[in-house]
Amino acid sequence: MKKEETIFGTRAVIEAIKAGREIEKIFIQAGLNNDLIKELISIARDNSIPLSFIPQQKLNKLSNKNHQGVVCMLSVVQYSKLEDLIDKAYSDGKEPFFVILDRITDVRNFGAIARTADCAGITGIIIPDKGNAPITGDAMKTSAGALSFMPVCRVSDLKKTIANLKSNGIRIMACTEKASQTIYEADLQGPVAIVMGSEEDGISQALIKDADHLVKIPMYGNISSLNVSVAAGIALFEVIRQKNYK
Repeated sequence: MKKEETIFGTRAVIEAIKAGREIEKIFIQAGLNNDLIKELISIARDNSIPLSFIPQQKLNKLSNKNHQGVVCMLSVVQYSKLEDLIDKAYSDGKEPFFVILDRITDVRNFGAIARTADCAGITGIIIPDKGNAPITGDAMKTSAGALSFMPVCRVSDLKKTIANLKSNGIRIMACTEKASQTIYEADLQGPVAIVMGSEEDGISQALIKDADHLVKIPMYGNISSLNVSVAAGIALFEVIRQKNYK
């Protein structure tokens, strides 16, 4: 991590949270259990900030300063509230259009998807607070600066978030090779959220079950899958094509 993306020391991190700094993740040395660490854990959880408990050796690699067992990764974006984005889209007379990223772990893939999402003019990107690529300076660079404009919502529970989207009239379309219908055959018009899965094993089974429809991108060559950022680009712009030519 770059120096400007981190702060260290228990009290410094607590004060950063209280000051409203946007925090990507806090790394805490495993086994620490003093009162100040307990205070940090409590305030972090109250603010839905992801925590990771790691060995001291790994923590030392993140910072060679006197970190007191705590290193904090700052976010390069200001996270948005999902309800605010939904309400604004509807009040502006627009159909909400989201992409949900289920455990996209490669920073470059995330940045590329953000760039495509901005070009497609979508309402926002939804990510889980755990298991997703950190939004760092590298992600901003790969997005060609798109993350400066593209709203990102970090949520604690994708299943609950999907239920919330549905209650707001937004259909959930899971892009998976397990689908029988291609993305070109599906009706993608209206308020919609496209779910894209991890580079390793795709969309989790729990989210597939919650989707309104499963769609796939047809494959015609010897390779059976696309890079997730490429697949996201195809999916998002198929939605745009259908909206523009309905």
